[in-house]
Amino acid sequence: MGIGKHVLPIALILFFLLVAREIYPYVEPLNSEVADGYTIEKIATGFGGPTCLEWADENRLLMCDRDGGRLLSLNASDGFSSTTLLSGLNNPHGVHVSQNHVFISEEGKLTRYNQTNLSLVNPTILVEGVPSGNHQTNAINAFPNGTLIWHSGSTCNVCVEDDNRNAALLWVNPDTGEHGILASGVRNSFDGVWVAEMGYLFSDNGRDWDGDHPDEEINLLVAGEAYGWPDDDPEHPIPEGTLGPVARWTPHSSMNGMDVRPNSSSLPGLNESEGHTIYATVYGSWNTLLPKGHEIVRIDFTPADTNSTNPVEQWDSKVTRFATDLGTPLPLRFGPDGNLYYATFGGDGSLYRITAS
Repeated sequence: MGIGKHVLPIALILFFLLVAREIYPYVEPLNSEVADGYTIEKIATGFGGPTCLEWADENRLLMCDRDGGRLLSLNASDGFSSTTLLSGLNNPHGVHVSQNHVFISEEGKLTRYNQTNLSLVNPTILVEGVPSGNHQTNAINAFPNGTLIWHSGSTCNVCVEDDNRNAALLWVNPDTGEHGILASGVRNSFDGVWVAEMGYLFSDNGRDWDGDHPDEEINLLVAGEAYGWPDDDPEHPIPEGTLGPVARWTPHSSMNGMDVRPNSSSLPGLNESEGHTIYATVYGSWNTLLPKGHEIVRIDFTPADTNSTNPVEQWDSKVTRFATDLGTPLPLRFGPDGNLYYATFGGDGSLYRITAS
């Protein structure tokens, strides 16, 4: 009887601890930390579900708000006051700005808008009907030649997709909407960035429910190659005939937003003669007993001492934590001022800036 009296209170304590563990990352960050010599400041809030950031010019920062179905323009010269450019969007997850157009990635659809000074008119659907499930279509970026790169997530945790446009990176002709597969076997890539001398780097988040397998990945795009999913089980982390990552991070921690550190930035990183530095958000995951992620990491790439013709083997990487306990950081971009901007998803949906102290 004595033991029985304590079972219920202990069970309740465990229950509340588990609930707190799930809720904690999504509330206002209370104990955020950043590397010595740098400061985090909240500069705007009330955006709901930010999923993308993109600078349109020196003063205007575009933001996707998934929960509100909006594309916003934030004016840096006016305290980051916001203006709604588009509304009624279906889970917007990416925006790309060119000289005459703005491209919006929604759930399963890519649309081009004509633009003059961010006045968006004449929407043209370039691609639609890409299936969604566990994941959806995410970032929209571009090669230096203007060809678009569209990130398309898997519909499931582990399966064979019915549509080969899922679990892939897609190329898209920005004029006609013609498109095809750039890379397959990419379970859920949220974002990517073009790096001079390296090529296109992209994040990829692996399967759940497999213990400490697999690591979250940064991959180097080689057109036409496969990147392992769904055959990358614990015994075959890099299946034969597929490419492995150029950098790895904690399993099930969800590495997402990415950007390359510009030479003008005061944040730490390599100069061009040494290599390249990428910063990435790590959102965190429900698929862990203890919290993981909720941070920003710095990834340094240096040329490897090798004669290999495999481009993945031509770079060494080092990943370090730069900022921690951030809540749920998702999109991330360096600004024209060289400072690092990121937004947290959910809660109030806030925009933050990291600067030298």
